[in-house]
Amino acid sequence: MTSYTLPVPLSQAPAPEHTIVTVASGDLRHSANEKCWPTQQRLETDFAAAVEALGWGVQRGHAVDPVKGHGFIDGQRMGIEVFKTIPADAPLVVVEAVWQYSHHVLAGLRSHRGPILVVANWAGDYPGLVGLLNLTGSLTKAGVAYSALWSKDFTDEWAVAKLRSWLETGAIEHDQSHVRDLPALDPASPEVELGVALARQLQQEKAIIGIFDEGCMGMYNAIIDDELLNPLGIYKERLSQSALYAEMNRVSDSEADEIKSWLDAAGFTFHFGQDEATELTPAQVRSQFKMYIAALRISDDYGLDAVGIQYQQGLKDLVPASDLAEGLLNNVERPPVFSRDGGRELYAGLALPHFNEVDEGVAVDALVTNRVWTAMGLDPANTLHDVRWGEEYDGEFVWVFEISGSVPASHNGGYDKSYSMRQPAMFFPLGGGTLSGVSKPGEIVWSRVFIMDGVLHVDLGRGHVADLPAEETQRRLDATDPQWPIMHAVLDGVSRDQLMARHKANHAQVAYAPDADLADRAVLAKAALFQELGVIVHLCGDVAIR
Repeated sequence: MTSYTLPVPLSQAPAPEHTIVTVASGDLRHSANEKCWPTQQRLETDFAAAVEALGWGVQRGHAVDPVKGHGFIDGQRMGIEVFKTIPADAPLVVVEAVWQYSHHVLAGLRSHRGPILVVANWAGDYPGLVGLLNLTGSLTKAGVAYSALWSKDFTDEWAVAKLRSWLETGAIEHDQSHVRDLPALDPASPEVELGVALARQLQQEKAIIGIFDEGCMGMYNAIIDDELLNPLGIYKERLSQSALYAEMNRVSDSEADEIKSWLDAAGFTFHFGQDEATELTPAQVRSQFKMYIAALRISDDYGLDAVGIQYQQGLKDLVPASDLAEGLLNNVERPPVFSRDGGRELYAGLALPHFNEVDEGVAVDALVTNRVWTAMGLDPANTLHDVRWGEEYDGEFVWVFEISGSVPASHNGGYDKSYSMRQPAMFFPLGGGTLSGVSKPGEIVWSRVFIMDGVLHVDLGRGHVADLPAEETQRRLDATDPQWPIMHAVLDGVSRDQLMARHKANHAQVAYAPDADLADRAVLAKAALFQELGVIVHLCGDVAIR
């Protein structure tokens, strides 16, 4: 009889009574983890004090590494090894003061049997709130039950009461009364007719989204399987960033310099310095303009309807950041780019929707928004923003929506109201300029496409961009990342805690409309389009559907 050596099952001690286990998912980059570690330590100390004040103990699930100088889980393999030592039934808390790569802990969380809580500090200096929203969106897609909580220091009554509920019951209930299903639509409405017609056109004629390397910065929630995309009429062209890099090397310096001249004439400002390591230089932006040209030429080669370039980890060790290319692509008015033989302008008079960070929820949304807004004669420029942070101002809660690099210039009021600053060296060692500015006051439509219960959903809402004083704008920029574009977003009928409880992604998609009536009509057309495609539509807050 043959005998085999069988693997030894994992042996875990039972979870201690009235004790929670904490873990901290971090960045993949050592520089970011090292810099952000003191902020993470303060949050863990504050949170532990709150737990202990309620009569519970705290046990950290992994040690601080004295060689690395931080205590983050900084890779998927490390996460798997850490979870081998954590009792599977222990109450588990993921504590986040920073941006984190969700796949570092996803494997462990998927198999964990005890209650799971994700917490973040309410602060703008490091994007812990963004990290929380990405992880909870990823857990929603994965079908893993969780609770979430946020607080400045976990001493306020609201947060303490929510924490007590989780310790006692393993769950937290948040107010989500702002969310409602789409009501029956009037088929005779011009906006409904338009949305339905555009949906049928998309399904019949099909569209291609080009993806330069799928997956970005641990955003599991940002990957949509073909089986969910294809019924919409949307198909992926999977591209390699090596091809983008090779095409950049075929673009001449003179072609890139023509893009710079066009932007100079449009009044765009570059904040140049001389130190390549810490400042923006002309050589960096020349490389970025080559990427812009290369992205358009490859998009034309494949007949793409939208394109996404993987961000930060993608080409950061080879070329400067992709920001200028991304922001220019998303704007209707942009520097002209011609075919390789110079005989044909590519995507003339059109924005080529770019879904930043290859977020495929953004890809679907950007494509749909572009078609609805174009059909209605509106500026179709749209972009994602991180749901970064926010505070009350003059009686209303004003969010800091802040994308980590670029927005369409029209969102700032034009190129003459936009500027470029060097990306932080912590993230981009080779630099590269942003396409930044302060988003202009006006009416907006916001949205998010996401996966829940194995199917596609979309949340749709209305809001406006507040006109804050320059000193308040600068205070908010200094409290977050002053190099990045900022939007002072006010979401109609949605409170701070309602958005945090409901939103299934670190990103929100935004587009402008000239006035409130047209914004309401655009929401209706967009809702009708998504519904006709079979996407489950939810309205969030005060949304007028006629």
